[in-house]
Amino acid sequence: MHVFFSSSYSAPMKTYASELPSNSRKTNPENTPKIVLFLTLTLVLLTIAPIYFYPLLGSSFLWTSSSASPSSSPPSNEDIDPIRRLGLSKKCDIFKGEWVPNPKAPYYTNATCWAIHEHQNCMKYGRPDTDFMKWRWKPNDCELPIFNPAQFLELVRGKSLAFVGDSVGRNQMQSLVCLLSRVTYLVDASPATSDDKSRRYSYPTYNFTLANIWSPYLVKAHDADPNGPLLSGLYDLYLDEPDTNWTTKIEEFDYVIVSAGHWFFRPTMYYENNHLVGCFYCKKENITDLTMYYGYRMAFKTTFQALLNLKGYKGMTFLRTFAPAHFENGQWDKGGDCIRKRPFRSNETRLESVNLELYLTQVEEFKAAEKEGREKDLKFRLLDTTEVMLLRPDGHPGRYGHLPNANVTLYNDCVHWCLPGPIDTWNDFLLHMLKMEGGRSSSGRLNWSERKMRIR
Repeated sequence: MHVFFSSSYSAPMKTYASELPSNSRKTNPENTPKIVLFLTLTLVLLTIAPIYFYPLLGSSFLWTSSSASPSSSPPSNEDIDPIRRLGLSKKCDIFKGEWVPNPKAPYYTNATCWAIHEHQNCMKYGRPDTDFMKWRWKPNDCELPIFNPAQFLELVRGKSLAFVGDSVGRNQMQSLVCLLSRVTYLVDASPATSDDKSRRYSYPTYNFTLANIWSPYLVKAHDADPNGPLLSGLYDLYLDEPDTNWTTKIEEFDYVIVSAGHWFFRPTMYYENNHLVGCFYCKKENITDLTMYYGYRMAFKTTFQALLNLKGYKGMTFLRTFAPAHFENGQWDKGGDCIRKRPFRSNETRLESVNLELYLTQVEEFKAAEKEGREKDLKFRLLDTTEVMLLRPDGHPGRYGHLPNANVTLYNDCVHWCLPGPIDTWNDFLLHMLKMEGGRSSSGRLNWSERKMRIR
């Protein structure tokens, strides 16, 4: 970074020199050493003062070489804001950009991280290409720093974070565990009655709790056909009742990341006030098909209302938006696969059809909750991964989430994400967003960037 000083800072030298008596300037040799000493001290003072007082003076002393010249006028506060130059400006949409090569990745492997779910352990099961791990997200107008585990742990010291949702949400939690394993250890603090779908971990060094709470529909749900197909059996959804599996556990958490999506493609029966009001793809006579979008909207409306009205909950809620699947040449159960080897460019595909409708539904309900949350001093934040992940058809396990001859229902998995892989970027976003909320440096003091964020 280049540092420039306005030409006005040379004014004191000219002023003091001109104020000296004229005979001293012309003829008095005794004054010469004093003048030289005075000018020297002035130059030194002008050099070190901005550096010494930089944290107090803010950005008024600095701007980049591209925006300044000896004759230019001082730039606006927006132009000289150091937060913007660091890629931390709230005016930069970090979710709009491109995937660019990152030869330094990955930052962990399936040999260094135990937490990778078998079905996302693509390298273990023989995926032959590795380029899918070597990309990073580059926003259009700023930089998104790669996840720094030490910095993250300092920001969440003494706090707790829960992922609430389905297996894609768990996928992100396992990515986070792998990223944090580079600098510290955890202790499994899961209840003895807990299954693998819901886990709780403690990081004793940082007094940080991390949990995953299984709730694929977010609302109360029952398997209406226990003997039916594993991934397409009928479910009863009680759209106006939040799932107590998470509502009874969430009050203690400082950060909650909610997500849901792919389970809503199943056939479902919709209940409100314990009365059947319709269904989605149930194929039953005299029952109105209200579409998948109706159930999806109601589930998020109910979820957000529960978070807004849950006694004792004061945490920050993140909505992690829907991550599209990438089945090509057939549906998931009709031979569809995902065999691409590189990301799309943003001009090579677009959000449309079902993916677009699900995304808009989520965001509309989120915005309503965010508005109500402001009135109740509850923070809602959007972890907007939909378009980012639409560009990553290469990041799924596909056929490399199991042995070649395994008898599995989802043979080609184009829903979940390989670890390591593009889902690690979700935690880049998460860390960035936590920093934007204002955190602390490793010393416990607010650093310069954090101080500016607090001020703003």
